[in-house]
Amino acid sequence: MSINQPRHIRLTSHPEPLAHRWPIQWAAATPLERGPVIGSVTRPGDRNVVGTHGGSYSLYRALAVSAGTLSPLQRPDLANTHPVTPIGPHPQWSEPGRIVSLDPWGAVVGEVFGDAIGEGIDIRPTIAVTKARLNMAELNALIGTGELTPDGEVLHPGGDVSVTKAAIDPVWWLPGIAERFGVAEHGLRRTLFEQTGGMYPELVTRPDLAVFLPPIGGITVYIFGNPAHLADRRVPLTCRVHDECNGSDVFGSDICTCRPYLIQGIEESVRQAQQGGVGLVVYNRKEGRALGEVTKFLVYNARKRQEGGDQAATYFERTECVAGVQDARFQQLMPDVLHWLGITKIHRLVSMSNMKHDAMVAQGIEIGERVPIPADRIPPDASVEMEAKKAAGYFAAETPSAEDLKRTIGRALGEM
Repeated sequence: MSINQPRHIRLTSHPEPLAHRWPIQWAAATPLERGPVIGSVTRPGDRNVVGTHGGSYSLYRALAVSAGTLSPLQRPDLANTHPVTPIGPHPQWSEPGRIVSLDPWGAVVGEVFGDAIGEGIDIRPTIAVTKARLNMAELNALIGTGELTPDGEVLHPGGDVSVTKAAIDPVWWLPGIAERFGVAEHGLRRTLFEQTGGMYPELVTRPDLAVFLPPIGGITVYIFGNPAHLADRRVPLTCRVHDECNGSDVFGSDICTCRPYLIQGIEESVRQAQQGGVGLVVYNRKEGRALGEVTKFLVYNARKRQEGGDQAATYFERTECVAGVQDARFQQLMPDVLHWLGITKIHRLVSMSNMKHDAMVAQGIEIGERVPIPADRIPPDASVEMEAKKAAGYFAAETPSAEDLKRTIGRALGEM
C-alpha cells in the first residue's frame, strides 16, 4: 500500500494515539521521570517505541522463535546483571539535544523499574557494563621491545590489559535525530519507512511514538583506568573513536590502516592509564563506512581492476560509483556515547579524521592534541587510501606527509 494516500487511511491497523501508561519524557532528570523504553512484541498495549530490542540481532531472535528453540514469552532474568561500576548520571543526560541515539539510563532499568518488571512489563536493558581483560599480539610485541611496561594493574606481565567495557544498543529519539541532521521529523520518518521497504509502518502511522529501536549495530566502549575519571576535565584522557573494519581489525587485511590505528589507540590508552589518566576506545559497528562488507569488497574489485590499477586520484570516485556516496557514516551521532560517559574534554584524540573531530567540537567537547598514526605503521597497500584521504581533506594537518608515505612504501618494497 502506498504511503502517498489520504491521511485518514492507515497503512496498518492501530488504535488512535492515546495517552500511554508509560510515556517517554526524553532528557528528563531521572529515569522514573523519563520513563522506560518498552519494545515488547507480546504485549502491544505496553509498547511505547517503534521497533523492538536487540538491534541487528532482533531478527535472529525471531528466527529462534520460528524454529521453536525460543519461547516468544521468554523474559530475561536480570538478577546480578547490573553494571559492575556506575556510569553517571552526568549533566549531559538531561541537556536537550545532547544524547539522541542511545538511552543514557539503559544500564539501570533492571533496578529502577524492578517493580514493573515483576508485574510482567517487558522492560529490557539497552546497555550492559562489565569488566574484562584484553590480550593482543601487537601489545605483547611492544612489551618485548620495552615500549610498553607491565605495571600489574592496567597491563599485566602476561600481556593482559584490564578494562571496563560497555555494550550499547541504539535507541533513537526521532525528534532529536531529525534536529541533529537538520531535517524535518516527518521527512525523516517517511524516509526511514521507505528505505527499509516499509518494514516499520509505525514510523508514519504513529507520530505519538517518538522513540525508534533501529535494527543496526551498536557500540562497544573500552575504558582503561578508572571510569569515574572520564568526566573529570583535570584528568588526562586519551581517546580513540574507531569504526568497525572486520577485514583489518580481525583478519589483518593490509589494504587499510584500521587495525594498526586501533592498536595504537589501545597502546596510547594503556600508557595514559598507567600515568594516572584514563584511556578510552569507542568501537562503532559501521562496517565499510556504514556501507557494509559486500559493498566494500565490490569497491575493492573496482579499484584494483581499473586501468592503471588502484589509484588515489580515483579512490573516492570508485566508491561513489558503486555505493552512490563516498561515506555513509555521518559522524553527527557519534558524540552521544561521549556525552553518556560525561566527557567534556579529550586531551589526546587518537584520530586524524576531521569528520570525527568536528562532530565532537560541534557538540561542545574540547579537543587538545590530535595524534596521527606513525608512517611506519601504515601497510604498503594502504598508501592509496592515505593519499586519497589526505588530498580530499579528510585528515588533520599533522598527518604523515607525502614524503613519509613514500619512504614507508619504499622500505616495504625493498623488503619484499
